Amino acid sequence: MLKKTGIPEEEELKLVLPDDARRKRGPFAVFECFERIPCNPCYDACPMHAVMPFEDINDLPRLDLDRCNGCGNCVAQCPGLAVFVVDETYSEDEALLKLPYEFVPLPLAGSEVDLLDREGKKVGRGKVVRVQKARHRTATPVVWVTVPKHLSMVVRNIGGI
Repeated sequence: MLKKTGIPEEEELKLVLPDDARRKRGPFAVFECFERIPCNPCYDACPMHAVMPFEDINDLPRLDLDRCNGCGNCVAQCPGLAVFVVDETYSEDEALLKLPYEFVPLPLAGSEVDLLDREGKKVGRGKVVRVQKARHRTATPVVWVTVPKHLSMVVRNIGGI
């Protein structure tokens, strides 16, 4: 239960994960934002206008997956670290994830890292492809990491840096 553990249940995730057809079309953002709080930087960050307008500052973000191109601007701007980009078309065996990362040191491109699930449990190993450092003080660095394709909707952090 999200309120007790901070980890979303499968029913909650079903509400925000795209269908198989969209997953096969290219990169897309996943908004694992489940708390109604006053927040909307994802809306301003999206150059594709894929984040739908908020009627109330406390609304949960809604994403138009037909407009989302997976650029990742929303990942860097989310103060709750609740946005990820998934690209299951990256290669035949691997997906590419863009993950927010607020720890130091930042990993280096080319390094191997532990892949962690939503509970922080190690579920595999991946390779850092790129580290996108924050452009301004309110942005979060974004780490691009390859993961086995079957873990693309499981991995939400990295460790073992």
